[in-house]
Amino acid sequence: MQKVFKALYISQEGGDFKKEIKELNTADLPGNDVLIKVSYSSLNYKDALSASGNKGVTRKFPHVPGIDAAGIVVKSNTSDFQEGDSVLVTGFDLGMNTWGGFGQYISVPAPWVVALPEGLSLKESMSFGTAGLTAGLSVEKIIGAGITQDLGAVIVSGATGGVGSMATAIMSKLGFEVVAISGKSEDDFLTSTLGAKQILNRNEFIEKYNNKPLSSSDFSAGIDNVGGPTLSGILKSVKQYGMVTCCGNVSSAELNTTIFPFILRGITLTGIDSAQAPIALRKKVWQSLASEWKPLHLNEMIREIGLEELPEKLDALLHGKAKGRYVLKHN
Repeated sequence: MQKVFKALYISQEGGDFKKEIKELNTADLPGNDVLIKVSYSSLNYKDALSASGNKGVTRKFPHVPGIDAAGIVVKSNTSDFQEGDSVLVTGFDLGMNTWGGFGQYISVPAPWVVALPEGLSLKESMSFGTAGLTAGLSVEKIIGAGITQDLGAVIVSGATGGVGSMATAIMSKLGFEVVAISGKSEDDFLTSTLGAKQILNRNEFIEKYNNKPLSSSDFSAGIDNVGGPTLSGILKSVKQYGMVTCCGNVSSAELNTTIFPFILRGITLTGIDSAQAPIALRKKVWQSLASEWKPLHLNEMIREIGLEELPEKLDALLHGKAKGRYVLKHN
């Protein structure tokens, strides 16, 4: 049975892109394996790019963004999922060129779908969303490298952003001392809510740690979400056999460094791609997020919004004015 639903609809008129809340029909969706009624989605920088008409993210318009979605299966052509199952979808092509979670229904291939882990509500799963999964993949890499709490502090850049705030909260929950790099003065949010032990101003961090081929080795590991000179400074400040993960380029996609951190300290730089992460790894990380990694103040890290607020919040994300996570609740 076809259903009418509301969505944030992005259309192109010449060189301009228009955002509007529009009624669509499930018949407009692709004929994939699983039809899901979306309860919650979340806002990400990639969504803001898509909604602004960035052709590097979304090639064809009109389009419904939203790279994250959590909800209830209403129709399934596979035995892997049954009607009534609670599920979540993040990444792959959702919200890029496949209509996404900013609509009340999505239709996706079965391999994109993850059963909601026990211990996690639909809202909590979208409080994490792609940002939480990306942060979780970084944490998984660092722990897998044998880096433990007694080896010293972990440095996290972009700490008030989606991935950075999640990484800070998860590492703090696990007992790591977290030093947060931020260009914003959000002391209470970073310390009381996320659990950071120290805050470094971004420009001061770059001046201190990125002005020599190697700087003092003050951190056991780093989680970088911004790229550019901040990432370069983190590489130069990590201890012997430390690890640095990187997943973002809001500062710059360029990396100017030397080989000294790698050949004199033996550090590892590893990239994080949550969009195409293997399903087995996704399930493992989601299970950890649902249990021992779940931040103590997860609900305080997000702000719930409705569909009508989306355009304004997406603009805030695009211009670096967002703090923490926005979770979209569909009525």
